Amino acid sequence: MARYTGPKDRQSRREAFDLFNKGAKLTRLAVPPGVHGPKGFGKVSQYGRQLREKQKVKRMYGVLEKQFKKYYKEAVRSKGNTGERLLSLLERRLDNTVYRLEFAPTRPAARQLVSHRHVLVNGKKVNIPSYQLAVGDTISLDKIGMEIPSIKTLLDLKEISIPTWLKRKAAVGKVEREPVRDDITEAVSAQDIIEFYSR
Repeated sequence: MARYTGPKDRQSRREAFDLFNKGAKLTRLAVPPGVHGPKGFGKVSQYGRQLREKQKVKRMYGVLEKQFKKYYKEAVRSKGNTGERLLSLLERRLDNTVYRLEFAPTRPAARQLVSHRHVLVNGKKVNIPSYQLAVGDTISLDKIGMEIPSIKTLLDLKEISIPTWLKRKAAVGKVEREPVRDDITEAVSAQDIIEFYSR
């Protein structure tokens, strides 16, 4: 599946939100990218707000438009709150789950870990970042993956903050239940995304 390979700071500045957990490394977050950046963000219409929210969530999870729209259609077809179903589908992506289990420092790093075949789901190697996990699935790293210096540092950390829908013991994680809106720490408005697509 295709992915964005351009400058990440530009995307974070456009959304005025740290999309890739860069923290202090991210510069000029309050200034939009481009030649007209210093003039600021200006007044945003309802459509503009909905578009920005959709773009923010899409970029945060590293998904392009075609795939994101597929997630939306699947969420509409399923029972329950459409916005919550959409966020649940995005959260249960394998690359995001690896990031949430703190096996990788960022989502792009988690995606690379999956693509390089260092992640096992139920004991089998899976190299598809968009792989949908189900309740009861176990996620672990192979021996080579655990020897990567940055991953080794994360695995040695005593204090970890893992969402309640996941459980982790050493280098093995498990999906305990489906994620709900309260499990997502980032400030996202699923309602704006649903309204954008249902126009």
